[in-house]
Amino acid sequence: MQLGLIGLGRMGGNMRERLRAAGHEVIGFDHNADKSDAANLAELVEKLAAPRVVWTMVPAGKITEDTIDALSDLLSEGDIVIDGGNSKFTDDAPRAARLRAKGIHYLDVGVSGGVWGITNGYALMVGGDAAQVEHCKPIFEALKPAGEFGFAHAGTHGAGHYAKMIHNGIEYGMMQAYGEGYEILMASELVDDVPAVIKSWREGSVVKSWLLDLLDRALDEDPTLANLKGYVEDTGEGRWTVDEAVRLAVPAHVLAASIFTRFESRQDDSPAMKAVAALRQQFGGHAVKR
Repeated sequence: MQLGLIGLGRMGGNMRERLRAAGHEVIGFDHNADKSDAANLAELVEKLAAPRVVWTMVPAGKITEDTIDALSDLLSEGDIVIDGGNSKFTDDAPRAARLRAKGIHYLDVGVSGGVWGITNGYALMVGGDAAQVEHCKPIFEALKPAGEFGFAHAGTHGAGHYAKMIHNGIEYGMMQAYGEGYEILMASELVDDVPAVIKSWREGSVVKSWLLDLLDRALDEDPTLANLKGYVEDTGEGRWTVDEAVRLAVPAHVLAASIFTRFESRQDDSPAMKAVAALRQQFGGHAVKR
């Protein structure tokens, strides 16, 4: 099958290679000319046979919107646009409507797999109409891991990005749990070899996971993580997950706490904790650090 792929960074570039290895023809475009198979979007579209399928893997927000709007002026009736970036699910239905007015179809695909997807495969969560999902199935089959798992047609427009948002929210909570467990082990006067304990959990344990494997890998490289600063950014999905929990009145204590902890990690000296220290001194005469 033939595919146009826009955005050949860490994810998109590896996806191109995995698809080509499976026998698909991928024509890629990137602003880095060394990576690109086309000089611009118009040339990319010209190289594709109708009905065209064009997949965008660019940063969420204005870049994605501008790219899809540009494609809408270049593509023809019956073509399909796929957004595989981490767009907010609320953007998908309006995009689908804008493209539908020109006879162009739209799918939103949540993609998980990171830099390891080229060898392990990608988990794919797809939103959109069944006919277009079926048309693109050969591409999805090549990208997903071998076997029965790794793909879901999650629902209508927005469902793919919604499912990926919740996936990433869960990921935040899992990473926080591993991090807190690691810190307790490091603080203990009983445990002498924390990396060995983490490694022992990789098989035969109910907490085994790919994330645990990656923590073990990080500890192999730096057993005390001394070369890292405890500063953690977020890319939006965790916040959107908590927003949805509030909207739907679903208790999400772990997911909320994990995103707030990330915010806390960016503070050199927390104003809130300064206020708590001042209050303890005022009501109880407790010692403070100046």
